[in-house]
Formats: sequence, C-alpha cells, structure tokens
Amino acid sequence: MGSLREMLNPESVALIGATEKENSVGRTVLANLSRTTNRPLYPVNPHRKTILGVPCFPSIRDVPSRVSLAVIVTPAPTVPGIIEECGEAGVSVAIILSSDFKEAEIKELTEKILAVRKKFGMRTIGPNSLGVILPHNGLNATFLKTNPKPGNIALIAPVLGDAILDWGDTMGIGFSMFASLGSRIDVGYGDLIDFLTYHYSTRSLMIYMETVGDAKRFISAARGFALSKPIVVLKPGRSKAGTSFIERHAGKQTGNDHVYDAVFRRVGIVRVAEVMDLFNMAKVLDSRHLPRGPRLAVITNAGDMGIMATDTLTQLGGTLATISSSKIDKRDVFLPDQWRRDDPVDMGGESDARRYMNTLDVCLGDEGVDGILVIYTPRVFAGAMDLAQAIIQKSRKTEKPILVTWVGGARAAEGRRILLHNNIPACATPEEAVKTYLYMYRYHRNIQLIYETPTEVISTGAPLLNFLKTVVRKAIKEKKNTLTGQHALDLLKNYRIRTLRTAIVTNIDSLRREIQKVGLPLFLKIRPLHGEIEEQVIPLTVSEDVDDACRKARQRSSVEDVEIILQKQPPPNAHRLKLESRRDPEFLTVLAISPGIGGSEDACIGLPPLNQTLARRLLEGVGIYPVLKNNYVGQQALSRLEDTLLSFSNLVVDFSEIESMELVLWVGNSDVLAGDVRVTLARAYDDSTLYPHLVITPYPSHYVTTWNLPNGTEVLLRPIRPEDKLMSQEMLATLSEEALRNRYFGVRDITDDLVLRSCNMDYDREIAILAEIRDGGKKWMIGGSRLIHHPDTGKGEFAILVHDEYHGMGLGAKLIDILIGIAQDKHLKEIEGLVLSENEKMLGLCRKLGFQVKPEPDGVSKVILSLDA
Repeated sequence: MGSLREMLNPESVALIGATEKENSVGRTVLANLSRTTNRPLYPVNPHRKTILGVPCFPSIRDVPSRVSLAVIVTPAPTVPGIIEECGEAGVSVAIILSSDFKEAEIKELTEKILAVRKKFGMRTIGPNSLGVILPHNGLNATFLKTNPKPGNIALIAPVLGDAILDWGDTMGIGFSMFASLGSRIDVGYGDLIDFLTYHYSTRSLMIYMETVGDAKRFISAARGFALSKPIVVLKPGRSKAGTSFIERHAGKQTGNDHVYDAVFRRVGIVRVAEVMDLFNMAKVLDSRHLPRGPRLAVITNAGDMGIMATDTLTQLGGTLATISSSKIDKRDVFLPDQWRRDDPVDMGGESDARRYMNTLDVCLGDEGVDGILVIYTPRVFAGAMDLAQAIIQKSRKTEKPILVTWVGGARAAEGRRILLHNNIPACATPEEAVKTYLYMYRYHRNIQLIYETPTEVISTGAPLLNFLKTVVRKAIKEKKNTLTGQHALDLLKNYRIRTLRTAIVTNIDSLRREIQKVGLPLFLKIRPLHGEIEEQVIPLTVSEDVDDACRKARQRSSVEDVEIILQKQPPPNAHRLKLESRRDPEFLTVLAISPGIGGSEDACIGLPPLNQTLARRLLEGVGIYPVLKNNYVGQQALSRLEDTLLSFSNLVVDFSEIESMELVLWVGNSDVLAGDVRVTLARAYDDSTLYPHLVITPYPSHYVTTWNLPNGTEVLLRPIRPEDKLMSQEMLATLSEEALRNRYFGVRDITDDLVLRSCNMDYDREIAILAEIRDGGKKWMIGGSRLIHHPDTGKGEFAILVHDEYHGMGLGAKLIDILIGIAQDKHLKEIEGLVLSENEKMLGLCRKLGFQVKPEPDGVSKVILSLDA
C-alpha cells in the first residue's frame, strides 16, 4: 500500500526519462536528484546503457531494488503504460512532470491512475507538475533551477513556484517543502495537507490556489492542520475577469469568491491578497503574539509615516488605539506637547532608544491597546541595531504583538532581518505592517471559530422528517421543479421556523372565508404551479380591495393551474432579510443571508451545519446586526434570528433533495417571521451517502445509543461535541495518576488547549465517543474512546479512557466495540493503538477482543485488530 509519507525520506528514487541532453527536463531533474548521495538513484531510459557514467535501466521493472519514489518525465503518450509498470513494481509515489497531454491522453491517464491506485495503492502527483522539493532530506524532484534552504514553511503552488522560492531566498526564508500538484488527477490539496500535518519540520503552510478540487477533502484536512499550524492562502479570482480566466484554465465552473472567503474563515485559514503577504503572514502566524482586537497603537519618530499607517489602518477596517494610561511623562515619552491620546504617537526626530522603550512600555501596559506598530526612520539619536535588540527583548516579555517598520536601505534591511529572525514582524513600509497586523487579527478570529465552545443547543428534531422526505422525493420522481406552497410551509413548520399568518387556498369558493381568517392587511399571491410565469401579488389593505382581488384570482384559476396563497403583511417597522440555501459548483450547499433589497454581492455566506456561535458570526456581517445588538429588545430579536438560522441550517442538512431554498425574513421587535418561501428541487438525489450535498460533515447522531452498567445505571454513548469541554475537564480533574499515565503516557499537564482540541474535530477523519451518566440532576463523563482515521492508509488509531470508579463494569469493552463498528463503516482494514506494557488490564481486554499484542521499545505495546473479512 503506497503512502505519501514515503516521500519524506524515500529509500530509493527512479527517474524515468533520464537523459544527458543539455537544457532538457530530464537532464535538469537528474542534476537536482543527484545533489544528495544518501539514497540510490536509478536512471531509467530504454535507449541508454549509462547516463553520465551511471548505469541506466530499460524500465522500472529492471531496477535492482524496490523504488519508493518514481519521477516521470517521458512524453505524454508513454505515461499511462509507465504508471501501470510503476504500480506492478511496488512504487509508493509517482510524480509526473510530463505535460502537453491531449484530451484523449488525459482521459486514458486518469483511468489508469485510478485503477493503479485501487489495485496497488500507489499515489500519483501530476501530471503537469513542477515537482516536489524537501530541503531537509535533500530531495529535489523538480526541473526548477533553484534549491531552497531548509526552513519550516511549506509551499504548495501550481504556478509561480520558482519565483516564490527565489523571492523567499532573498528574504532569508527557508522551506520545509515545495510541491506543485499539477492536474491533481490523484493527489490534491487535502492529501498533501494531511501529509504535512504530521511533518515535524513544517510549522506553517502557504498555498497559491486557483481552484480547490476535492472541496470536502480539503476542508477536512485544512481544519485538522489549522488546529495546530497556520495556513495562509493566496487565491486569485476576486474579479469577474479573473474568475473567467481561471475557469477557462481549469476547464470547468469555479466557486463563488465570497464562498471561498467563508470557507477559509470556517476552517481557520488566512486569505491574503499579494505574494508578499504570503511571506509576511507565514512567518508571524506561528506565534503566541496574536492580537485580541483591532486596536493598534502607532509609535513613530516621523509624523508623516504615522499618518500613512493611520490612513491604511482606517481604510482596512482597523482602529487607532486611544492611549488611556495616566502614567505618561511627556519628558521621557511623548513629543510634541500638543499630542492627543487618539493620535499616532509622534515622538519627534530627536527620539533616542530610551524614549522608544519608555513609550513602548506605556502602550504595552494600556488596556486600550491590542498591538503596537513601531516605525523607525534613520536618525542620529536612535541607533538602529540598539533599538532592534531592545525591541526583541521587550517582545519576549509580552503577549501583545509588536510590529516594526524599518525604513531605509542596507542598514534598515539588516535591522529587519534581525527582527524577523527573532519572530518579530518587520516590514519596509507602514502600509505593509498595518496589513500584516490586520491579517494577524483575522487569523486570531478565524482560529476562534475552531476553538469556540458554543452554548448547548437543545433540539427536538424534525417530527415529520420521514413524511416530508416522501413528499419531496415523490415530487422529484414526478419531475416537478418546485414544491407547492403548502409543502414548503410544512417544511418551515416542521423545523419550528415561525411564519407570518398564512393560508393556502385549495378551493376558490372558500377564498373570502380564508381572507377573513387571516385578516387584513394581507398579500394575495397567485402562483402558477407550472411554467416560468411570475406569480401575481395583490396587496389587500382595506375591505374594499377584497372583491376585485377575488375576481382576479377566480379568473386566473379558471384558465391555468395555480395555487393561491394568503399571507399577513409584516409589521410596518420590521427589517427585511433574505435567507437562502444554494449550490456552489465547488463547495456544494452554502447558506446566504442578505438585506431584503440588493443583489447576492451583499450576502453574508456560511456553510452548513451551523451552531450557535457560527450563526452569530454569520449575522455579524448583516447590516442590521449593529442596530439589534445595542438595545435589549434588539438583542431578543437577534437571539430569535440566530434560532431561525439554526433551524434553517438543520432543514438544509436533512434534505439533500433540495437544490435551493429561499425565504424572506421579517425581523421585528417581538419576533422573527418568515414570509415568501420557495423551494427548488434537485433533478435527482443521491442516497448512497448520508450527506452528499455537504462538504462539512454534521454531528453523527446515528452513533448515539444507550447502554446499561451491571448495576442498571443508564449510560448515554454519543460522539463528543465542542460544548463537552467542561465535562471533559471535570472528569480529567478527578482521575487517578495511574489512569492519566495509562492514557497520556506520563503527560501530567493536560492543558486547556489539549482539551479543546479533543472536543473539536472533523467527524470525517476523527470521532470520539463519550460515556455520560446523570447523577443528582447533573451530567457526568465517565469515559470515552477515540478513533483517528489516517487517510489512504486503511488504518485507524484508537485510544480509550475509563474513569477509575467504573473499571471492571464492561464499559471499556463497550467503547472499543463501538469504535470497531465505526471503523467498519469507514471501511478500514485495521485499527491499532499503543498501550503501556505495564497496563495488563488493558492488554488483557484487547486480547479478549481479538487484538494482536506486539511489544515495542520504550515500555509500550502495539495492539492491532484486523478488520478484513
């Protein structure tokens, strides 16, 4: 079974298409691969006996030992056959640098790659790839004429790779990896992010991305990576012209740029606008110095530079900090005397290093300051190197971020280099520094979305889910494009989305009676059930309007198939919003909420499923949010609006058969009511998986079950949720030292961060089952188990923990049994775990359940259960 991990340090490499021809791809790749001698390199070319004095082999089958990595540079028509030979020879990873494939050749290659992966497990990067570089182990499998130095930043870029690497070299930045994925027939962004998640040398990741490819896999992998390491993405295509170019280049429709923004926020990614921003951000995000707010204090010895910083800060949505501290001695800190506390701190050109440091101390101690920008222009009073060293020392003693703008030529460049080397963001211009600060703040906000512990949402479920599923699927089979008004209304009621008083008139003779029931003022809507004709809306304000409206409704219903909807008019001062779900070509179902009047460009985008925190974040971008949050009545309406978004999200999650859904929301002082609702159905539906229309897997409620301890106590066994953090901490605090040692192998400090991560997960790749009981009206966690699915290995890694008071009651066996079932659902071939060799109880339980026990070094044993039939 092939694995991308074998690229980390391949035992041997074969270059298929090696040649001595000058200035050829084969010769350049051979030279790059020959830079290291710590692994065998086998040139492959059926037309040569030797290449540059090295024995050459006619095919990969003739190489004298197994090859971990094959690099292919042969003409396009030969590649499908070579891929099959590589699979048969046991190659783990193949990188296809070959390009210029015709459409028929790409189709044949795609089929061959997928067949070889299925049969032999070989992974393939490319075609049309620039290659892969791993500087730490000396692997350069590219035709680029660059050799980056080792560092801790990984770069994935289909284009601009050599330019970005060269640029990084001039800035003194090293790389842990460079990879160009090419056409991504097999290995995509998600695969490589998974690979880098466990790559020790990689501390942050930069991606140049035109299209996402496998969106579900990307989101799952990126979220797991972002829990511990930062990701920075440069994504072109913000303009219509840029999007059109990308679509022509990709040969397919791409997703909406606003949706990309929403996805990046959801998984903790920072999106930047320029190549230089990639380097600025990748260097500073892997740091504890992240701003908790947008308030930036600006310290400068040149007033014009302070103004430039302030202008940029304001334009980009930041805030100039107001210095509120009373401990200010202008003789040692601020100049001139007329300085105001909400201005940039212009200390004047005669400021020395002491005045800089005194001023910096005041800003660091001020509660109204989230971060500080220090601007230095060359002056005789403040030495550049002395000031840089002083800032470095100060930065080590604070968690507030300090950024520096070092203006000037060679001396300034050396100062910036020293500061960057000590993890202090150092820029050449104030504008660049301000942008970096705001990117840092957005990154902090995005990471909060991952770690936020939402309040528990009590959901009673959808009481008529199966009935409504039948209605929807019947309509699709009958080739209906939309649901009737009554069934659409039933959907809303089923998910407790309150509506304006509404009646669907099925008998035209009862129209007057229904109007009286609903009450004036109302809207009478005549909606055609077939065709593309727009519905007719007739406002009824006074009783004199009723006769004419009834006449029009009778006339329309006599000549065409229509439904008549009566709906109470909304309160006059209510805010109008539009809430919808729609399908994105790359990220599938997305949610959008926007002002009732205006185009989709004004919409705030989110991805289902939502929780309370995510719903609030989505609403923060809506224009009425500031109005509602500033008074008690408005906050009540905001809370109801959050509940409506959650209900709508649940509805969308449950119905993959719905292509799009749109409703108008009326937000008043006392309630949030839905008005017009339209439901468009998919032409067909896929029921082979639970959620074919989502790229983020919802909470897996199908794994919720109950079980009884021998004493009759009922135990709720369910997947863990973010809001279980406190319950997890309570259990950990009451465990014995032995139990903690057996589970965490001697790690004494179970940090808040570790608990947060254990409760936040992507259910596609990891699942933790919590054992919960109720005692004295309180919920208690008494144990748990966890299964991590390592993509493309067919293996899962498990761990288990049972509270000391519940040992010997069968809970451990039950938790492992549930994990076995989950592993089978995920089609894993085996599950394994590590157990302290002294933990005889756990080893005995594993043997009883059919696990093999293999002693390992350092006092641990590996337990393995094969799941193959």
